[in-house]
Amino acid sequence: MATAQEVTKPHIAVLSTPGIGNLVPLLEFAKHLVIHHNVHVSFLVINTEAPTMQHRLLNSATLPTHLQVVNLPPVDVTSFVNDNMDVLTRVSYICQESLKPLRATLIELNLPKALIIDIFTTDAFLICKELGIPVYSFFTSPTKFLALSLCLPKLDKEIECEYVDLPEVQVPGCKPVRTDDLVEHLLNRKDEEYRCFLRHVSRLTMAAGVFVNTWDDLELKSSWFNGIKNDPFYKTLPAPPVYPVGPLIKRDEAVTEPDEYIISWLNNQSPNSVLLVSLGSGGTLTTEQLTELAWGLEMSKQKFILVVRKPNDFSACGTFFDAGSDGEDPESYLPEGFVKRTAEVGLVVPSWAPQVPILRHEAVGGFLSHCGWNSILESIVNGVPMIAWPLYAEQKMNATLLTEEIAVAVKPIEVSREVRGKKLVKREEIERVVKLLIGGEEGKAMRGKANELKESASKALKFGGSSYDLISSVVESWK
Repeated sequence: MATAQEVTKPHIAVLSTPGIGNLVPLLEFAKHLVIHHNVHVSFLVINTEAPTMQHRLLNSATLPTHLQVVNLPPVDVTSFVNDNMDVLTRVSYICQESLKPLRATLIELNLPKALIIDIFTTDAFLICKELGIPVYSFFTSPTKFLALSLCLPKLDKEIECEYVDLPEVQVPGCKPVRTDDLVEHLLNRKDEEYRCFLRHVSRLTMAAGVFVNTWDDLELKSSWFNGIKNDPFYKTLPAPPVYPVGPLIKRDEAVTEPDEYIISWLNNQSPNSVLLVSLGSGGTLTTEQLTELAWGLEMSKQKFILVVRKPNDFSACGTFFDAGSDGEDPESYLPEGFVKRTAEVGLVVPSWAPQVPILRHEAVGGFLSHCGWNSILESIVNGVPMIAWPLYAEQKMNATLLTEEIAVAVKPIEVSREVRGKKLVKREEIERVVKLLIGGEEGKAMRGKANELKESASKALKFGGSSYDLISSVVESWK
């Protein structure tokens, strides 16, 4: 006979697209639901064209008893996708084909009480409507990008020109978005990438609710959440309820034996003296920009950990589909002699490093980041200010949020000459911002603000915290 606890334990499913940026927060949310809210979770995984790091993460993760990983059958997408296709369109096609067996999978799971999806798996709305399963969206970007996404169908109908021809894009109830900050998939409305994104965000109003990886105190620093909550436009959509349920980050990331030397090196450094340089799981720099970055670090004479991968002169997200697979020797593409010359002050780590344990270490005083939302949260949760170096997706919007609204980051000034459609940041400017963040008064002020948010972040997901209570209210509705 089932126990009372088993009877009241709702069963839900969580579905993630391939790619570390979406999988990590969805997996952390699933773990949180199981451990803290007495929920049984079936975690549905798309393995087609998944990066090496995804397999490594799921195979090494210690998952709680009531979290079951369900692998969706791999599909052949060779007739749909190719290496020259932009990431958003490629991921959309992979998800479209991978979700064809979703109906049968949900029936085999005895129809979960709810399904939580991300922005690229919106075909699930149509499947779950037929099955009577409510669908929630987990938005892996900040509320600022959610506000823009919700009003995009309106903008698409009312604006005839390209968005980049406007001085700024008006977002109801919120600050306007500078066109320089727009994501790549909004730059050409005739492109398939734009049409794919518009299709996905147009379905957000079908959600029973939207979970956002943020928390109340962080939202008080900007107008975006209140705009969605109070502006008449979002009420007439009608926009689904928005639940700030974060910060959900990797908190139990283990340091494996091959990476122990990194922590050992940090143990010998002074508090707040080291700059971590890491551009996420998919970020890549051009050959020329990587050279300027290396020289700027060397000229700053500040301690650093440089997590580096082979440059890519064609794509800013060159390792999105093969994160963790780059095994080339950094000395083959960094400036000649750089590794030896900086051996006393720096540590060069190829391809990947355990980011959370590094950011948690007291020796780390700054983070040069690509401004992916997961990395931003990991930095803030550990009280570490940032150098904002956006590369792709919504990262330029995130960089503006960090520097102008939350005030925990500095952004390098770019020079006029463009490389791969982006302006080059010269070594002298890199030297300036590194010194500012690690040793300057501005850096100390940003560190103070980051530490204030660190305190509120630690309370949000605990019993009685703002995020905890919101999650509890949704879980009660599933029961």
